[in-house]
Amino acid sequence: MERAKTTIKSLQDSGHIYEKDGALWFKTTDFNDEKDRVVVRDNGIHTYFASDIAYHLEKFERGYDKIINIWGADHHGYIARVKASVEALGHKSEKLEILLVQFANLYRGGKKVQMSTRSGSFVTLKELRHEVGNDAARFFYVLRKSEQHMDFDLDLAKSKTNENPVFYIQYAHARICSVLKQADEKFPNNSTAPNLSLLDDKAEVALVKELNRYKDVLQTSALNYEPHVLAYYLRDLSASFHSYYNSCEFLVEDAQLRSSRLLLIKSAKQLLSNGLNLLGVSAPDSM
Repeated sequence: MERAKTTIKSLQDSGHIYEKDGALWFKTTDFNDEKDRVVVRDNGIHTYFASDIAYHLEKFERGYDKIINIWGADHHGYIARVKASVEALGHKSEKLEILLVQFANLYRGGKKVQMSTRSGSFVTLKELRHEVGNDAARFFYVLRKSEQHMDFDLDLAKSKTNENPVFYIQYAHARICSVLKQADEKFPNNSTAPNLSLLDDKAEVALVKELNRYKDVLQTSALNYEPHVLAYYLRDLSASFHSYYNSCEFLVEDAQLRSSRLLLIKSAKQLLSNGLNLLGVSAPDSM
């Protein structure tokens, strides 16, 4: 509250705030907002907007050159006034990025779970995580663009089938770990150097191409604030590996071919692990 008072005082001193009907108003219309906004009510109480102004000023003063806010879509009308406050405080409004997210609909047994905050009937994120697990809860949310509506199928999130995207990806990682463990047990002293030119099977070429996409996918996800792009890539990479697993043997007697194939799936394992880690999802060694 003290920070809000000093911030409002600073805006008063710079001529951005005026008094009307006993309240203090911020001239946000000077910065393309549709109307001016109250920051201190006529009873002397600061509005939420006043606290938001102080909050963003504190972020800039801490040295951040990019601030990303994630709001519900129902707060869309709040964007202009907050950006106006950033400009009035002497910072560039484009340094503030605001991503809007839609509400999620939960389905159980094929039927929509009825929720209402007014009646007090709703499922908290904590309850969701408890029911489906942290990995599924996080991955299902990440799998959609922030502005897209989301239908969260609770039964699918808990299923151990290939239709469950997080299970499908984690299973690919666990499968590779299993193969590598078997290789160590069966060929404990293998030191044969791989020859990647031997990887000419159709499934191998497809997997190599998929691995090669990782860098561009990661860059796109980061620059556009779109983690769902990485999530979809991990699903595609898993599909390529599973196809490879079903079409080729890894623990063959030809030592050089074996080393080459094991190196390829080790690469897939590394990218699956890296990608899941970036999304905050575990990469289990066994399932």
